[in-house]
Amino acid sequence: MQATMNTEPAKALYRQRKQTVEPVFGIVKAAMGFRQFLMRGLAAVEAEWTLVALACNAKRMARLCPA
Repeated sequence: MQATMNTEPAKALYRQRKQTVEPVFGIVKAAMGFRQFLMRGLAAVEAEWTLVALACNAKRMARLCPA
């Protein structure tokens, strides 16, 4: 795995991931206070994560598109 991550294409993909994906998880954890799932089971956790993502997207849309 380390050898794969040391290649230039892998480094470029990781840099892109840091810019697009990781900040969303930080916002969900820090600003929205979502630290752990309350439900158990894959279906329940998927539903809970869908609600968290929906809330995060709605919050972002409200900020980007003022009424």
